Amino acid sequence: MHAITIPEPGGPDGLVWTEVPDPEPGPGEVVVHVRASAVNRADLLQRQGHYPPPPGAPAYPGLECSGVVGAVGAGVTGWEIGQEVCALLAGGGYAERVAVPAGQLLPVPAGVDLVDAAALPEVACTVWSNVVQLAGLTTGETLLVHGGGSGIGTFAVQLGVALGATVVVTARPAKHERLRELGAAHAIDYREQDFVEEVRRVTDGRGADVVLDIMGASYLARNVAALATGGRLVVIGMQGGRKAELDLGALLAKRASVAATALRSRPLAEKAAIVAGVREQVWPLVAAGAVRPVVDRRLPMPEAAEAHRLVESNDHVGKVLLTLG
Repeated sequence: MHAITIPEPGGPDGLVWTEVPDPEPGPGEVVVHVRASAVNRADLLQRQGHYPPPPGAPAYPGLECSGVVGAVGAGVTGWEIGQEVCALLAGGGYAERVAVPAGQLLPVPAGVDLVDAAALPEVACTVWSNVVQLAGLTTGETLLVHGGGSGIGTFAVQLGVALGATVVVTARPAKHERLRELGAAHAIDYREQDFVEEVRRVTDGRGADVVLDIMGASYLARNVAALATGGRLVVIGMQGGRKAELDLGALLAKRASVAATALRSRPLAEKAAIVAGVREQVWPLVAAGAVRPVVDRRLPMPEAAEAHRLVESNDHVGKVLLTLG
C-alpha cells in the first residue's frame, strides 16, 4: 500500500507519498481501507518533529479517517467486512489502509457522506470529552471557543448550540459570518478586540461558564479573567506557548477551575469510553442535522503538502480532507 511518510522533520514539501508495508489486524483490531483522512494541527507538529506518535502507533500522520472495513482481527465483534466506518486514530490516517482498535471505530452517521465522515472523529471526541464530559456544559450557559474557524471550533460551536448554550467565538473577521451561520451568537476579532471585555459585555458582566482554549500560555491570564463565577477553563492546545503565570487568587475568587487534556496519548480504554460516549450522545445530533461536518475543501492524499500549507495559513474554515479513490 501507499502512505504519506516523513523521512526528515521539516516543511510541507518533506511529506512523501510512498510504498509501505500493509497493516495486519492484531487481536481486537480492524483494518480500514481508507477513503479519506483529515489534516489536524497535530499532524503539522508531527511533520516538524515536535509531536511523535505514541508507542505502537503507525509512523504516518493522520488522527482520523473514514473508509470501509477490510479485515477483522481475532476477538472483534460488531463490525463486518464491507461496513462503512470512521475512526479515531493514534496515527496512520494518511495511508491507503490502517489498523484500528475496534473501540475507536464509529459507524458513519446517518445522512453524512463517507468522505465527509473523516472530518468528525477527532473533533467530536475532543470537543465532547472536554466541553461535555469534563467541563459539564449545560443549557443556558455561555461557551467561549477560541479558534472558532478551525475544525475543533466549528464543531464546538454547533455542539454548544445543540446543547442549549450561548456560544461566543474568537476568529478572524473573514470567518465571522460563517460562524454565525453555524450558530455562534457573538464573534470576536481577536486581533483588534479584547476578548475579555467583549465576553463580559455580551454576558452582562457575568463571563463565560466554559472556555475551550487552543492557545495555552499566552491566553491563560485573560481566559481566567473571562470566566464566570464557577467557570471552567479547558486547555487543549499550546499554540501560544507552554508556560505562563497563573493567578490563583483570581481563580479562587471565582471558584473556577483549569484543566488541560490531550486525546492522542490516552490509554485505549479511555479512548474507547470517549468514542462510546460520542456515539451515544453526539451521533444522534449529527443524524438529526443539528451538528454537521464542516469541510473547507478536499484534496487528493498525495497532495498532503498543499493541505498542510493551507492549514498553516489559517485561511480555512472547518476541516481540510485528504481523499483516496
